[in-house]
Amino acid sequence: MNQTFKIDADPQSLNKLLTDRKYSIDFYQREYRWQTKQIEELLSDLTDRFMSFYDPTHDRQNDGPKYPHYFLGSIILSRKNGQDYIIDGQQRLTSMTLLLIFLNNLQNEIFGCEEINLRKLIFSDVRGGKSYNLQIEDRVAVMDALFGQQPFDANGDNESVQNIVGRYEDIESMYFDDLRQPHALLLFIDWLIYNVDLVEIVAYSDEEAYTVFETMNDRGLSLNPTDMLKGYLLSRIKNDDERANANGLWKDRMTELVELGRKLDTKSEEVEACKAWLRAKYASSIREHKRGAENQDFEIIGTAFHRWVGDADNQKRIGLSTSEDFRNFIAQNFERYTRWYKMLREAGNQFTPELEYVYYNNFCGFTLQYLLELAPLQLNDTADVVMRKIRLVSGFIDIYIARRMVNYRTLSYSSIVYTMFRLMVEIRDKSVAELAAILKQKVAEFDDPNSDQYAPFSGILEFAMRQQNRWRVHYLLARMTHHIECESGVAAPADFLKYVNKSGEKRVKPFQVEHIWANRPERHTDEFVSPNDFGQYRNRIGGLLLLPRGFNQSYGDLPYADKLHHYYGQNLLARSLSPQCYERNPNFTNYLTGSGLPFQAHEQFKKADLDARQDLYRQICEEIWNSERFDRELL
Repeated sequence: MNQTFKIDADPQSLNKLLTDRKYSIDFYQREYRWQTKQIEELLSDLTDRFMSFYDPTHDRQNDGPKYPHYFLGSIILSRKNGQDYIIDGQQRLTSMTLLLIFLNNLQNEIFGCEEINLRKLIFSDVRGGKSYNLQIEDRVAVMDALFGQQPFDANGDNESVQNIVGRYEDIESMYFDDLRQPHALLLFIDWLIYNVDLVEIVAYSDEEAYTVFETMNDRGLSLNPTDMLKGYLLSRIKNDDERANANGLWKDRMTELVELGRKLDTKSEEVEACKAWLRAKYASSIREHKRGAENQDFEIIGTAFHRWVGDADNQKRIGLSTSEDFRNFIAQNFERYTRWYKMLREAGNQFTPELEYVYYNNFCGFTLQYLLELAPLQLNDTADVVMRKIRLVSGFIDIYIARRMVNYRTLSYSSIVYTMFRLMVEIRDKSVAELAAILKQKVAEFDDPNSDQYAPFSGILEFAMRQQNRWRVHYLLARMTHHIECESGVAAPADFLKYVNKSGEKRVKPFQVEHIWANRPERHTDEFVSPNDFGQYRNRIGGLLLLPRGFNQSYGDLPYADKLHHYYGQNLLARSLSPQCYERNPNFTNYLTGSGLPFQAHEQFKKADLDARQDLYRQICEEIWNSERFDRELL
């Protein structure tokens, strides 16, 4: 048989798919583009599935093999000259490799040695070096760094490398505490590598592989939940003209949302829009996070909202009975909430005046924000009321994120989903005044030691950069730097983008987190007894700045006194270290007078100076993330 026209399909566990295998991608393949949302959904699905049947009394050898399997999808390969090239599945395989690297590092930290050999699923040893199973040349350096738990600066690197670093950091922050316990961790790893399956489809030419890919994606597809929801709702509208009008409206909105997905390089925005709308307005229950717990409104809407709406009891809750009810559900509810969803998604991906908090939250990967922002909106709200409610909710989320960041609190989906669900139900359909009052009280709870949301901003006094939180430090410094410059009249709101390297201007050097102290502990022996003590103190946020790439290479190793005049040529937060910043600079000094912030020049930078700077940063944060923002929406 001519092997060129042969196609094989075989279900494979991750262990079989990755052990002693090598995969490549052709130059025309797209970059690794998964974002926080995709990693969050994958890890949530895997951990929820595992925890639904995990029992601490289970034995790895006897009970582990009995755990059910989980289907992760398919991978399409073109096998040429003995080499496997990935046609479809690169995103999943890269993401699973990152998860395996994380789990390998985690079990080494917990046990001090490898209990389960994950190395063979990540790379093979070739002449004393590592050859990754997903072997892509320009990704080797970042994979080496992640596997070796070394810092890696992806600024200025290609899209794939930047996303690999970002998604690994997502995994670190999302992986919840229950699965960090030795017994659960080992069982989870066993289950992951032996019971999580993909279907491997192998063709023996690119042409045949792409034929399979196109057939699976363009022909014979099953209807997605939005198609089935549309069919169900339209079938209940009796008048032919009304049904045709509702169908036209539905198709137009779906087209807009699909186009939005193409623009954002995401999938199924039309599905996500319906999911966010229905959860925001109707979900009243959520599954408990324990073994054997059953899915409730929140989960069912998330996976099969067409069935949830079709349930007779749910129809009563929604108010669907007559033909007119079903018509209005499309013409009013569907039309309004999916339009607002589209506006929010666009604001989350493109900095928009008056909706900047939406952008900040999306930048931080807070994917739950959209359903929270939809929850208080009502059909009869004016455009002004809609904007005020969105600013209130997105402004609260912005504070929530910052508070948790400086207190080393996780923002993982599994850790916050219950809190956010309760908040969503509480703020549903509230007026502007009611909403502002609820959210101000929520912020007050951050300072209450008796609250389960206790996260005081004083936590920033001990906040320091670690390997796992580098992007958070960068983000906080960007917000502080941008705030000071805006308040002093030397920057515009959209200038925030340049500090997080999202401006799109190639001539602008990307910004990096830089240490004020060079990594020279011998210069600080008068204040630190060991290099380790010095290193920990050096990483505190009060000793950090945001500066253009290249500054550290040019000046970073110099003593502070020699760097000081170079800081004066940088952003205002860096310039404020220099005495010159306080001379003939009326906009800045007027801002200091009005705000009362304890800015001061530092002609030397000792331990006490870093402490003073750390407290200054605390006060800047308290000015930025202040609940007075809620009062402004009531004016």
